[in-house]
Amino acid sequence: MKRFKSILTVLTEDSLHEVALERALHLAKVNGAALTLVDVIDAAPGELARLLSAIQGHRGAEIEEDVIAYHRDRLAKMAERARAEGVEATEAVLQGSVFVEVIRMVLREGHDIVIKGATAAPHGKGVLKGVDMHLLRKCPCPVWMLKGSGDGNFDMVLATVDPKPHGDTARNNLDRLVMDLATSLAERDKAVCHVAHAWRLQEEHALRHGRYTSKYQGEVDQMVTRERGEAKARLDALMADYPQVARDNVHMIKGLPGDAIAEFSEALGPDVVVMGTVGRTGISGFIMGNTAETILHRVDCAVIAVKPEGFVSPITLEAAG
Repeated sequence: MKRFKSILTVLTEDSLHEVALERALHLAKVNGAALTLVDVIDAAPGELARLLSAIQGHRGAEIEEDVIAYHRDRLAKMAERARAEGVEATEAVLQGSVFVEVIRMVLREGHDIVIKGATAAPHGKGVLKGVDMHLLRKCPCPVWMLKGSGDGNFDMVLATVDPKPHGDTARNNLDRLVMDLATSLAERDKAVCHVAHAWRLQEEHALRHGRYTSKYQGEVDQMVTRERGEAKARLDALMADYPQVARDNVHMIKGLPGDAIAEFSEALGPDVVVMGTVGRTGISGFIMGNTAETILHRVDCAVIAVKPEGFVSPITLEAAG
């Protein structure tokens, strides 16, 4: 089954737009998907004309139109390249706050994934700035954020999961979304898929050094063993549905999830990390979990952020009155 039918690619000039276009073209080809190329003028319609009129007199509107034409021309060249490579492509220049207008386009048109290069830095890599984090937090569909020049192609995918007891349906469904996406991408790019789950015994350090519990190390050891066994059983149950992932590539990591996953990723060196962003669902207003925030800021590779089922973006199609 082809996972993506409609891909939206954000190609603002201050981002790693060439990397984003390469990845979007590749993904569109292997999925037979349509591509929408977007550039955003970070000013509401008419705002540039008003600003420039104060400087240029009556020519403000003409100058704004010239700015819009410039953005249209650069997108048209990218769309022409996509069509020459056999990809169906359309382009749109939006005006307003970048992340707001991109999310509104997703809400209007129902795109399956957003691809964007992180904000370009002088050293050539991408860094996650405000607009990037807003997209990762608030966009209703998965967001693929690319951070480096080599992110157009990859050989290794790392999926991060956190299987819970059966009662936590929302978290377990999110893990399955992550795994479905990670294994699908790995299969299509002929990449190796790794899976990581961080586990720990809550307050183990305090239990080992507390005034009343430090002498009961045997019992604490048993608690740690039991916690690990239960975590492994939940992970094994999840992985039973993904036999294409080699058992040697499924990793149990002990420690605080954000730090442990970030350190493991640094050592493993994947090309892309697929992760869930856990927070409130079904309401307008989403809070990204601390684990997701830590991983996003620390990993040096591309990331794909997946939202839980029932997620409602705080961005709406209409501006607040």
